[in-house]
Amino acid sequence: MSREAEATTRWLISGRVQGVGFRWFVLKLADAYGVTAGWAANLADGRVEVVARGPHATLERFGTELAKGPRFARVDHVEKSDVPHDMAVPNTFEAR
Repeated sequence: MSREAEATTRWLISGRVQGVGFRWFVLKLADAYGVTAGWAANLADGRVEVVARGPHATLERFGTELAKGPRFARVDHVEKSDVPHDMAVPNTFEAR
C-alpha cells in the first residue's frame, strides 16, 4: 500500500489572532489531525504564521479548521502557500 505524498504548507492568518490562544489552538489541532511537523508563531505585524508538513488531504482539512480559529479569535483572512521541500521544518510541531 502506497503512502500519500507529503507536502509542506504555510498559512498566514490575519484578524484578531494574537492574545486569544490561537497558537495553542493550532497545537491541539495538529495533534488531532496527526500533523507532527511544523510550527505556529506570532508575527510582529499581528498575524499568525502556521507551517505544517503532512499528507495533502490532511493539510486541506487542517487549513479549513485554521480558517475558523478558536472561540475568541476572529479570522479575517488566510493566505496559503506551498513551501519548498528543502525548507527546514522541525520533526515536531511547536509554538514559537
